[in-house]
Amino acid sequence: MSDHDTDDLIEDLPLEALPLDAWHRARGARMVPFAGYEMPIQYEGIVAEHLWTRESAGLFDVSHMGQLYISGEGVEAAVEAVLPIDLSTLKHGNPRYSLLLDANGGVLDDLMVTRWSEGFYLVVNGATKWDDIAHLREHLPDEITISHMDDTALLALQGPKASAALERLVTGDSPLASLTFMKGAAFKLGSVDAWISRSGYTGEDGFEISLPAESVAAVADLICAEPEVKPIGLGARDSLRLEAGLPLYGHDMTPETSPIEAGLLFGINKRRRTEGGFPGAERIIREIAEGTARKWVGLKLEGRLPAREGAEVFVGSSKVGVVTSGGFSPTLGVPIAMAYVATPQAATGTTLEVEVRGKRLAATVTPTPFVPHRYHRGS
Repeated sequence: MSDHDTDDLIEDLPLEALPLDAWHRARGARMVPFAGYEMPIQYEGIVAEHLWTRESAGLFDVSHMGQLYISGEGVEAAVEAVLPIDLSTLKHGNPRYSLLLDANGGVLDDLMVTRWSEGFYLVVNGATKWDDIAHLREHLPDEITISHMDDTALLALQGPKASAALERLVTGDSPLASLTFMKGAAFKLGSVDAWISRSGYTGEDGFEISLPAESVAAVADLICAEPEVKPIGLGARDSLRLEAGLPLYGHDMTPETSPIEAGLLFGINKRRRTEGGFPGAERIIREIAEGTARKWVGLKLEGRLPAREGAEVFVGSSKVGVVTSGGFSPTLGVPIAMAYVATPQAATGTTLEVEVRGKRLAATVTPTPFVPHRYHRGS
């Protein structure tokens, strides 16, 4: 699931401290404002942390994310009325990507939904969680309870050696290896009860770990004691997700974008694409049938200069799009970006130009992910 940048934060609001705030500072993290919190952007350097995660395993603190539990009589139908998800096919413990949409089909947030016991566990973006909670309270029936799990922390262990490191530390009714991509279960991590899903936001194999905030420092110490693991900051989290072609809420998708032009059709389950019954369904069903005027695409740029959000995309003298995320790829050694461009210019291989610092840079429409995903899907 995506996260949200700091650009829109109201600077005079007091910043909250993460449960691991002192832990990060003790390890030399450079802290920055992010989604209303002080968060670690890097420890030893963004590129070094990026490459370590690609080669080994990185531990990310994502406790700023909102963790919610929704329950009550008729909860399944109630949740289906506000999300474009088919809960009848969602098995216990398995997370699924979905979207919170407004009445016009614009994206208010992207999120993960997991069936838990008699209700549903949601993980929403940190900068939008209070708006999400307010939106859900307004649109769910009174008999539905929304519990904000604010005494719970969230960690992400990502990278090709994440499984080997975590396996040594957990016990459960089933082995950790039984989890494949987008499956979850309860475990003991050391002596701490934790919910672990095989998921993440880097394109690598890995896990997301929900656990009591009061125990998170001890668990972070335990995980980072494994030789494969280092703590990783938000800077590398962003460059990793960019290489993986994963959208960032507030940039690659907003209330002004629809899931169809953003390439997020997979967030709307098959039954709902025909039946509707969720906010914005009329527009979305129409766009599925008729297409959209623009599409979200990947771009590779020539040279070394990266294009950032807001850079304009051209064909000749005609503006045909705008960059929504961009940077230099440590893995590929070239600048990459994601942009909305007019549909006629969205085909793979199309040559475009991106204006960066007053210069036009050649760019080519490229399939995403830029770096192949390495999710563990089993045999």
